[in-house]
Amino acid sequence: HPFQPGVYMGQVNSYAAQQATSPLAPFKIERREPRPHDVLIDILYCGVCHSDLHTARNEWKNTLYPVVPGHEIIGKVVQTGSDVKTFKPGDVVAVGCMVDSCGSCDNCRDDLEQYCDAIPIFTYNGRDKHDHTVTYGGYSTQIVVDQKFVLQVPKEYKEEDYARVAPLLCAGITTYSPLHHWKVGKGSKVGVVGIGGLGHLAIKIAHAMGAHVVVFTTSANKIEDAKKLGADEVVISKNSEEMQKHGKSLDFIIDTVAASHNLDVLLELLKRDGTLCLIGAPEVPHPSPSVTNLIFARRQIGGSLIGGIKETQEMLDFCGKHHILADIELIPMQKINEAYERMLKSDVKYRFVIDIHSLK
Repeated sequence: HPFQPGVYMGQVNSYAAQQATSPLAPFKIERREPRPHDVLIDILYCGVCHSDLHTARNEWKNTLYPVVPGHEIIGKVVQTGSDVKTFKPGDVVAVGCMVDSCGSCDNCRDDLEQYCDAIPIFTYNGRDKHDHTVTYGGYSTQIVVDQKFVLQVPKEYKEEDYARVAPLLCAGITTYSPLHHWKVGKGSKVGVVGIGGLGHLAIKIAHAMGAHVVVFTTSANKIEDAKKLGADEVVISKNSEEMQKHGKSLDFIIDTVAASHNLDVLLELLKRDGTLCLIGAPEVPHPSPSVTNLIFARRQIGGSLIGGIKETQEMLDFCGKHHILADIELIPMQKINEAYERMLKSDVKYRFVIDIHSLK
């Protein structure tokens, strides 16, 4: 095969969970021998997403063990297959939540692979469509990915930025896609609910799009932070008087909270024809909202999942142009279990990123 030994290792170091109750620990995984359209990537950094924890602990009841999480990947191309034209060794690239899709359904043809009818092949805890092996994610030193699912890191970003670019691959696209789809821009008044890994990027992106950004948080100690991130106004959502002041004033709300909560108080903030978009996936469903809140102002509740590859590249280019980076805490791989416990307590501003050098 055209891949030089020493560059393509086959077996690589990773961290995996062997079962729902076991901590992540060192584990050797086999990376597939690269195919003609594959790109072999040395991983530099990998963001830590809440989905990693849900999957490692089988909270969504679909985990295939052993599982190697990680879908916010920044790395360097070390080699390319014979049919790869878009990448070359040395390129700084990114891989997000998906590594393949059916490629032939309407959604895939519309560049919306995340809604693939056959279910996209996720970067971890998925099954490769050719050999049906389980996919392993970015908590590892190397990854082999089809060129169609590899993204270019914009030239505006320098080496010292790369760790902070990693969270854009899930948290960034998850917030950019709905803001873009619902045409947020100059003149829009946008609400962002929750200031965490997703919320802090939603604020930065909506602000860069030219919107007036109103942030809703339960934590009074996050007011200053929200303003630094780009919020024009910050509302403590537990204060009903403050909430009422903003009644019928917003065009769009992006709700990043992944716990079950009352949606009526948010719907009442929307103008006629406004949309409340849910991007957090709660374990227990939200209480059913009042239908009158919807019909008396033609409001709608929507949802959105990550973004297609074309849109993810657009998001990276947009963030490069506006120099948007995640606020992160860089950790070695060996601190991942501690990071999970801290993430559960929201004790991070606002995203952990693993320095994969620590695994080499």
